[in-house]
Amino acid sequence: MNTTHTLAHPPKASTGLSPVLMWLMTVATGLAVAGNYYAQPLLPEITRGLGISAANAGGIVTTAQLGYAFGLLLIVPLGDMLEKRRLIILMMLLATTGLVISASAASLRQLLLGTALAGLCSVVAQILLPLGASLAAENTRGRVVGTIMSGLLTGILLARTVAGMLADLGGWHTVYWCGAAAMLLMTLVLARQLPVSPAGKGLSYPQLLQSVLRLLVEEPMLRLRGLLGAMAFATFSVMWTSIAFLLAAPPFGYSNSTIGLFGLAGAAGALSANVVGRLSDKGHGALASRLSLGLMLLAWLPLALAPHSITALLLGILLLDLGVAGCHVSNQGAIYRIRPEARNRLTSAYMTSYFIGGAAGSLVSAWAYGHWGWMGVVLAGAACSLTGICAWALSGPRHHGLTG
Repeated sequence: MNTTHTLAHPPKASTGLSPVLMWLMTVATGLAVAGNYYAQPLLPEITRGLGISAANAGGIVTTAQLGYAFGLLLIVPLGDMLEKRRLIILMMLLATTGLVISASAASLRQLLLGTALAGLCSVVAQILLPLGASLAAENTRGRVVGTIMSGLLTGILLARTVAGMLADLGGWHTVYWCGAAAMLLMTLVLARQLPVSPAGKGLSYPQLLQSVLRLLVEEPMLRLRGLLGAMAFATFSVMWTSIAFLLAAPPFGYSNSTIGLFGLAGAAGALSANVVGRLSDKGHGALASRLSLGLMLLAWLPLALAPHSITALLLGILLLDLGVAGCHVSNQGAIYRIRPEARNRLTSAYMTSYFIGGAAGSLVSAWAYGHWGWMGVVLAGAACSLTGICAWALSGPRHHGLTG
């Protein structure tokens, strides 16, 4: 592929979203966020390889999510100001660089550096998502958002499966080398396929950042959905950060690849994102939100039995990821209806809250497991789920942002 020619002569602006481009954006979104989660099933091996504690290993996941949160706050709003295609290609190249740094890491400091850079720049997923929503027709927007979101959530979950398998073949460094190669290949494909989009006008970068904060102040529904998203991803991270420690220890003693396979159960739940998007298109988004919040809390009942039953663990993973996916898609369906001209800034505000919640969940999970074992993880996750339900119940229907 002649990349010089591709970047110098980008595709002409397009007014629609073809099925091929939608699926390319879906795969790219999954690949972009996957790099933040390769480490989770590998934490026991990384602790041995680098000679660090479990608590320090949990900091790798927290660093990735905090880097993502900063990227959401500082970079994603640029999608309302700059030409999106060039911004997307640049961010994917930088994310690839971060994965290369992690792949060659011989110390925790170097691994954290690569993780932070990859996390910061993998927010390209949150530039692709509103771009897809903008290109889609109004009556298919929910389905498109759900499809691209299913790519994001599936990427998060399948990253564990792929990472476990590759680590058993060649060690944890191999995982990052393969991830960097996949990201570079997808960058070249998107450089050829993405349409040019018009740059925004009228706001400087400082004004753009100020407008993100102003949206949070002026839109109570955005604040509610941001809190729900934070609690959903905190719940998600509480479980997935510590599950590798549970499964690597007696009585299970599973290998990296076996631990990674549990991501397949979560991926089945994440694929529901498309179904929830269709419900939103039909005016049932609020019902989807209520059901999703209930599933997140219900999931902790079988998860409490996980040390004694793999069946209960699999059921809990399926219910939890089904609930998290449903909550996230209905949240985004609601916020995209507020101000269409500010979708990147709305995404920035919402997803910053979302990933701050995820980072907090990872930190709390590692601490809870270190002090109280798996039952501490269960109590922390259930508390996050219950907080989301209380926030929904205490807010009025006019703040929910969706009917049905």
